[in-house]
Amino acid sequence: MNAATGSEAPLPDERAHAAVAATGDGADVPRPALVRYALGSAGMGVYVTVPGLLLLYFLTDTLGVAPWLAGLALLVPKAVDIVLHPYVGSLSDRERARRGTRLRLLKAGCALAPAFVALFAVPGPVADRPWAAALWVAGWFVVANALFAAYQVPYLATPTDMTVGYHGRTRVLSFRMVVLTVGILVGGALAPLLAGEGDSVGRYVAMAVVLGAFMVVFQFVGVGGVRDLLPAPDPGRPAPERAAHGPALAQVRDVLRRNRPFRVLVSCYLLVSTTTHLVLAGLPYYARHVLDRPGFTTVLMAAFVAPALLTTPVWFRLSRSWGKQRCLLLCQGFFAVGALGLTAGKAAGLVVPVLCTLVLGVCFAGLQLFPFSMVPDTVRAGGGAETERTGAYTGVWTATEATGAAAGPYLYSAALALGGYAAARAGEEVTQSGGAHTAILLGFTLLPALLMAAALAVQSRYRLDAELTGPRSR
Repeated sequence: MNAATGSEAPLPDERAHAAVAATGDGADVPRPALVRYALGSAGMGVYVTVPGLLLLYFLTDTLGVAPWLAGLALLVPKAVDIVLHPYVGSLSDRERARRGTRLRLLKAGCALAPAFVALFAVPGPVADRPWAAALWVAGWFVVANALFAAYQVPYLATPTDMTVGYHGRTRVLSFRMVVLTVGILVGGALAPLLAGEGDSVGRYVAMAVVLGAFMVVFQFVGVGGVRDLLPAPDPGRPAPERAAHGPALAQVRDVLRRNRPFRVLVSCYLLVSTTTHLVLAGLPYYARHVLDRPGFTTVLMAAFVAPALLTTPVWFRLSRSWGKQRCLLLCQGFFAVGALGLTAGKAAGLVVPVLCTLVLGVCFAGLQLFPFSMVPDTVRAGGGAETERTGAYTGVWTATEATGAAAGPYLYSAALALGGYAAARAGEEVTQSGGAHTAILLGFTLLPALLMAAALAVQSRYRLDAELTGPRSR
């Protein structure tokens, strides 16, 4: 990749994949293999959604864990991911250099489902002690996150490993985004229905078993899709020179220092991920305490996710004319406006919160599609040596996402604690104070709007998109 002009030239080992992607826009990528690859995101969507949506509520309103402790129980395991994901990324690069594929790590990640079930399967004696319950959830969250990283990091390296161009990477990621949306919708809609109103641990366990089975089936399908898109190189062909792979944390420092577009994109996505996960964590509280409709969580979750099924293809088409950067800035701006609109609560009827949530959902589609499709652009812009450590980049990226997934619920739990929110055990009725209600509302509306406005300000510093879509790059 010539960083000045945006022109692309395949690396010697990538020519073996010419049959997979013969054109820069990805039009010749085999659709069946692309669909199988995308289907792997259905299982990922469930795991991305359900812990973020229900774990904080499960801890505070079923296990009786105080908000500040519940927030720590979710924050500390995700802090481990800051080191874990770059290590997995470095490991996947070594696997590709040694074996030509990243499939072994992908297959290991398919063991995620049992750990997901264990998150909610808190034994009775443990559930009776809030401190012990928080430790149980935190411990299994670490295990589950490690297995998820083993799958997610090599899986997301696939678009960069392919020989497709600027729009081709968006096309590949648009397929993934549609299926990811289905997984998020399945997890976000079914999980609250199956778990009920948090009246027993058993309901949560049943929910986890059903969704865990869904996850593992689609994870294995995704492994097959990756195998078909990136066939193993001919063992008789001499292996190309590989870049040296240093310690994982040293690679994190290196890729962030040397690749400015990636550094800007990562900084912005940290704020985006924090915002979206804060909204997920706050949904059950907003539905129960602001709208006075606990069962409305499913409706709001559907309104937040379902628009992506229709708007992802639209965003892809718009990006071909406007570029990814402009579309992403548009999504960030309207997301902040939609979040502020939710402050109306039930005073404006249920129509206004639903419409505002639909606006968030339309923006959410772009907030997932464009940053993920821009990561391969930044890697390719770094030149051939950088593509040989794609795993290091995806490890940093997924660590950023995991950090946001921890920071969002933690910020919301901190708002609840400051407002004096009272935790409760399953079946208990607790009257919340006026301060708690204010914290529930502003933490769900004003706080995400401010975070997304900050993300927009950071993203405006991204310049690579203009280089790739300028006249000289066409």
